[in-house]
Amino acid sequence: MNTARLWRQGRDHFLTWLPVLLMALFALGTWWLVRNAPHMPGTGTEQPLKHEPDYFMRDFSVRSFDATGRLQSEIIGTEGHHYPDTDTLEVQKPRMRSFDEQGRLTVATAQRAISSGDGSEVQLFGDARVVRDATPAEDGSTLPRLEFRGEYLHAFVDDDRVSSDKPVELLRGNDRFTGDTFDYDNGSGVANLKGRVRGVIQMKGAPQPGGK
Repeated sequence: MNTARLWRQGRDHFLTWLPVLLMALFALGTWWLVRNAPHMPGTGTEQPLKHEPDYFMRDFSVRSFDATGRLQSEIIGTEGHHYPDTDTLEVQKPRMRSFDEQGRLTVATAQRAISSGDGSEVQLFGDARVVRDATPAEDGSTLPRLEFRGEYLHAFVDDDRVSSDKPVELLRGNDRFTGDTFDYDNGSGVANLKGRVRGVIQMKGAPQPGGK
């Protein structure tokens, strides 16, 4: 199989599973902590806002449940600071869990996260990872483990778009793709990896190293 055909086949596989991973990340933004955090009452007198937190939390967790009491999502952080001048929430050591309707778990972690006040934008900084473990599919097959790695990830929740101007690594089972920059638009279904783009695709039935 020539390289061009291999890349086209890998691209097709890539586009079929990437939206699942990204939509799970977008779901995390809908319940982001800033929507559940307290709002400070006004004083009646407008004061110039400084970039200083008006409240903070330590070793906190926030959970969201559906109508049946089933856990839908959770965020855990060592510290959280809200900045009123930019209406952003900064979380240290965030760990986010989200369950879809089939009960499949997606976990997102980073060294630091920043969310806009309305939850429409979420940025992950430092060793950012989004992982969904291998799970059974409805047809009896197994959905492979999915993982997205990078030092920076910027999700635009309302636009169904995620991008990064830093190198990224995408893994699906044993398949692996890397690029210097990344942008995905769920509306068009187009994913763009730019720069030094590389991909390794493990073909089904291919002989393993050392095999006959």
